[in-house]
Amino acid sequence: MSKTNVAKRYAEALFQIGAEKETIDFLETELTTVKEVFQTNEAFLQFLQHPKVEAEKKKQLLNEAFTGFSKDVLHTLSLLVDRHNESIVPDVVDHFITFANKAKGVKEATVYSVRALLDAEKEEIENVFIKKLNVKTLKINNKIDPSVIGGVRVKVGNTVYDGSVKGKLDRLERQIARAN
Repeated sequence: MSKTNVAKRYAEALFQIGAEKETIDFLETELTTVKEVFQTNEAFLQFLQHPKVEAEKKKQLLNEAFTGFSKDVLHTLSLLVDRHNESIVPDVVDHFITFANKAKGVKEATVYSVRALLDAEKEEIENVFIKKLNVKTLKINNKIDPSVIGGVRVKVGNTVYDGSVKGKLDRLERQIARAN
């Protein structure tokens, strides 16, 4: 089974537990912190992925690092260690957030722009896409990309809405190439 499918199964199981206990938002907050630690602390990750370090020592480190976290999150991390799947923790978190967002009617969008968007601009984009996508909430992640030249490019899931100057120039170039 692929690591993506394994991560999805763990995420779904944890999501179902959170749904039963009505702790989805709480678990999402904790898992986001876990993912941040896994992605920013190289020594921590190397220790957890080292094949010669005993599982009990790895679990002890996790319990110390995430003191005060819910038993459900700590248990999931322990299971991942027991099954030598420490490397998929960020993927488990991503899948959990996807399940949580779907349940809450939330979509995530990445907005590429030349500069950081002002709050009013984010709100305007959010309002347009909430209507367009028929969702309750849209979480916007603004990424700076000088190649867009102007305007914005919005990516929601696998769909890209390109209103950038670069996108318009690329489309114009293709039209000219087809005409010749």
